[in-house]
Amino acid sequence: MGDPKKSRRKWLSPGHPWVKERLQAELDLMGRYGLRNKKEIWVMESLVRDFRMRARSLLALPEPERSEAAKSLLNRLYKMGLVNKDAVLDDVLGLTVENIFERRLQTLVYRKGLARTIHQARQLIVHGHIAIGGRRVTSPGYLVSRDEEDKIGYAPGSPLAAQAVVQQEGGGNVTKGA
Repeated sequence: MGDPKKSRRKWLSPGHPWVKERLQAELDLMGRYGLRNKKEIWVMESLVRDFRMRARSLLALPEPERSEAAKSLLNRLYKMGLVNKDAVLDDVLGLTVENIFERRLQTLVYRKGLARTIHQARQLIVHGHIAIGGRRVTSPGYLVSRDEEDKIGYAPGSPLAAQAVVQQEGGGNVTKGA
């Protein structure tokens, strides 16, 4: 067992710390997806690495054993929104870190237009203005499943939710007077 307060590390850092191409690619990802540090990249790289490793090990199995395990892996990845319904194990081997970053709550809030920038999306999430199905989520790295994607919106009780309702009703720039 272990101390419940001390969770184990869920990521592997790069083996060689000073590879110029990798550093440039990480910096590009940090800017494009509004990440706080490179650890967020390494966590997602580890997740993709695990999925790909499972797919490679399934491809090595004989066909009867492979089909059931592959179906469960592909169903899980479909629910996460990483592959299509008719995907095969080769599609899992083609997963990239960008596929995972596109499923993060921070990216989806920005893509839905709830925030003007990717950095503002992170701030809204951390400050508790974003909810999924009425449940407040404060982690920008939360991976949104396919069925939760339509339920992303402002949190009930957030001042931004009231402001969005006023703008939808057409009273966005109304001045009082006369």
